[in-house]
Amino acid sequence: MYYYDNRQHHFPHVHVKCQDKEAVIRIPDGEIIEGELPQGKNKLVQAWLEIHKDELMADWELASKGTNVFQIEPLK
Repeated sequence: MYYYDNRQHHFPHVHVKCQDKEAVIRIPDGEIIEGELPQGKNKLVQAWLEIHKDELMADWELASKGTNVFQIEPLK
């Protein structure tokens, strides 16, 4: 998540990097709105989004206002 990153994509999203691929993924529904990820990694990200959806939405609100976000456990 980037601070004030609600100008280009006007909805809650995360930026995901994996190997040489990058994607922007909408938090509420997990839709890839830009870029791509390897199929297996995309499934992991989708599961992570579902598990942490409430935390991600709370962080999105903070980040879009430029406020520090809470750390969320990364994919393992």
